[in-house]
Formats: sequence, C-alpha cells, structure tokens
Amino acid sequence: MSNITVNAVGDQCPMPVVKTIKTIGAMTEPGTVEVHVDNEIAVQNLEKYARGKGLSVASEKLDRQHYVVKITVAEILAEAEAVAAQSQVEPEPDCIPDQRGNTVIVIASDCMGNGDDKLGATLMKGFIYAVSEQDQLPSIMLFYNGGAKLTAEGSACIEDLKSLEARGVEILTCGACANYYGLEGKQAVGTVTNMYDIVDKMTKAERVVRP
Repeated sequence: MSNITVNAVGDQCPMPVVKTIKTIGAMTEPGTVEVHVDNEIAVQNLEKYARGKGLSVASEKLDRQHYVVKITVAEILAEAEAVAAQSQVEPEPDCIPDQRGNTVIVIASDCMGNGDDKLGATLMKGFIYAVSEQDQLPSIMLFYNGGAKLTAEGSACIEDLKSLEARGVEILTCGACANYYGLEGKQAVGTVTNMYDIVDKMTKAERVVRP
C-alpha cells in the first residue's frame, strides 16, 4: 500500500482535482492519496470527484486555511482510464462555484435589536439562517462580545453556521470574548481569533454588515 501526498495549496479549481486525477492514474498499486488544499471549495470538489469514482474519501481541517483530503484507492484504475489521466489533455471536472463576496458580517450580540431578548434571539437565528440562504455569501463572519455565544456548544445557530463554513465562509470568534463568557474550548464551529485579526479583516473588507 502506497501513501502519496499531493500539494494543491494555493491552487484554484480545477487544479486540485486535476492533480489528484493524474496522481491516481499513475498509481501502480493500491494506496492512499492525501491532497492538501487551502479552501473548503476544493475539499468539496475533491470529495465529489472521489465519490463519483466510488472511492473512499475523508477530509480533515488542520488549520484555518489548511485541509487534507484522503482518498483511498483500493484497486488501480483500468489501463485505459490511467492512460487518459496521464495524457496531455487535462480533464475538466465540475467546480463548485465560489459564492462568496468580500463582505464581512460582524455579530456583537446573541440578540438582534433592542427590546425583548427572547425576541432578539429568535431574530438573530433567523438572520443567520437568511444569510445561509443568500446567493452571494459573505467571505467572513466575525463574532465578538455576546456574539461569541452563537458559535459555542448549545447555540441554536450551529447548524446554519456549519453550513456556511462548508460553503467557504470563514467563521471567526474573538478568543478573549469566549474566555470572558466561560466558553473556552467550547466553540462548535469556526476558529478562535484575536482583536488584531478582527480589525484586519474589517479594514480589508469591501463592505461590513452589522445586524
């Protein structure tokens, strides 16, 4: 059994899949191909390719912009397919489009608006769900102060936020805020960040939205 690593960090669609197809086509014995990429869209495209070929696939997020997709090849490809994979004509796999714009959504509370907190919590859940249903997604969602509660275990918004993250939206929570509310180590989605990074993301955004 062989273990082959493919470095596709920094590559845009369809190159991660193209590199993977060529690597699998060149295999002479069963094994595992580990493809390293830097975005969730590439992960989804690789998973789609592997499942379409009937191959076992698993993915893991190692860091904020480092993912590894492991594709297990139980038996080598038929000769004709292997030759085609290594030919000069590159395949054209379908790419899941990157639906993100350069918009940052900033959420500073677990409630939306002022007045009744129970209503505000319902409105905030509805807001995040509505964001997940948009054709144009934000590039980043920042959570600080009370907003840190929304990315922690027990939040009613976790599934919608995981859906957004799976489509490439970066979910970032202020670490100091999480610690203040006793949520250290309880983040259920996204990653923990700091105020320097929050300021950097906001100043570089084309548009900042605050519900």
